Amino acid sequence: MNHIAIIGAGTAGLATALVLARQGIQITIFESVSKLAPVGAGLLLQPAGLAVFAHLGVLESALTLGAVVTGLEGQLPNGHLLVNSHYREAGQGQYGLGIHRATLCHLLIQKLDEYQTSIHWRMNHQIDRIEDGGSETRVYGTTAGQAFDAAFAAVIVANGARSTLRPPAWVRLDRPYPWGAAWMIVPECLSLDRQILHQFYDRSQIMMGVLPTGAIPNKPDQRLSSVFWSLPTTELHGFMPDQAARGAWLEQVDRRWPTVAAWLDQVIDVEHPSAQWLSAQYRDVVMSQYGQHRVGVIGDAAHAMSPQLGQGANMALLDAWALGQSVAYGRRGEQIDWSMVWQHYHRLRGSSTLFYQSMSRLLTPLYQSDHWWAGVLRDVAFTWMYRVPYLRREMAVTISGLKTGMLSQMQYAQIATR
Repeated sequence: MNHIAIIGAGTAGLATALVLARQGIQITIFESVSKLAPVGAGLLLQPAGLAVFAHLGVLESALTLGAVVTGLEGQLPNGHLLVNSHYREAGQGQYGLGIHRATLCHLLIQKLDEYQTSIHWRMNHQIDRIEDGGSETRVYGTTAGQAFDAAFAAVIVANGARSTLRPPAWVRLDRPYPWGAAWMIVPECLSLDRQILHQFYDRSQIMMGVLPTGAIPNKPDQRLSSVFWSLPTTELHGFMPDQAARGAWLEQVDRRWPTVAAWLDQVIDVEHPSAQWLSAQYRDVVMSQYGQHRVGVIGDAAHAMSPQLGQGANMALLDAWALGQSVAYGRRGEQIDWSMVWQHYHRLRGSSTLFYQSMSRLLTPLYQSDHWWAGVLRDVAFTWMYRVPYLRREMAVTISGLKTGMLSQMQYAQIATR
């Protein structure tokens, strides 16, 4: 019998467990924490990610809790819209969905409950190493202070950007980004269009975002927004420690975007502002391949990148979809030809992953860097680009997550079909 281990119960791991369980495959999920409590600000699911949600049968549930986002607007201090991209330019009826990580996790676990006979949870299990033995793959780790090992038909590594389980020979690059973000979750912003991801830029040193992110499962009537403030990683610790820092920061925002500052003044705690803010740090991970023999790596463990294009969760979902397609392609009765699986998987995900990692690496310094020229170049180039209908459409398709190369793309229906 095919029994596959998935290491990590994040977006990639849960979605992969679901797509494989639907094929009748036994799945064991190893997670290092004792209870799932996803931490993180809201995120934006692009049309590509929503197509995977449709494929998994969770899109309708997601729409009841998430916030429909029709486009992205990026504003300079003078009020000029530097970025004005709308999903309708990528395809009729397309949209994004702002959603909380906790909500996304809840939806996938809820769907996994339909396959309880196929899903085996191993919480509080730390995996330390993997051995590919040819006819089986064995994991070694600890739980409750005791060592254990177990054998599986294959092992999928999906434990995030800081994974230590990536085969070293596959890793071309693994380094932290020098910039991260402080973020908080607050009541929904009524001062701005609630169907737009609003970003605010001043040179390449200042960047803020306000994303409508809907509700969490236990409070479905309380609509929320996520606020992001870009910072060098050296400044994340202790951001906004007291009332004086709160006032100085709000004054900085007010000089540029007074409407947003007035709203933030209402939602940021006066006495203990630091308690609302958490930090996010990012890595740049590039691999030469994502699978071989009976071991695969997916999600941020395989291709972590800057969040500039908003593709992290979408790429994790696309990985899960592609792996499901590839396992079905390589299956011969009860046997799975893993060489065929990985050949097909690389065909589905290789070019798209390379495109988005390259674009992210190219664009990130224009928004997060100390280069004096970066903001000037961005402002001139983007002002010109959005005047050209073809380039405006290409930017919308890129943001949608459907690109597979400079001149190629996937179709929503191709992914969404069950």
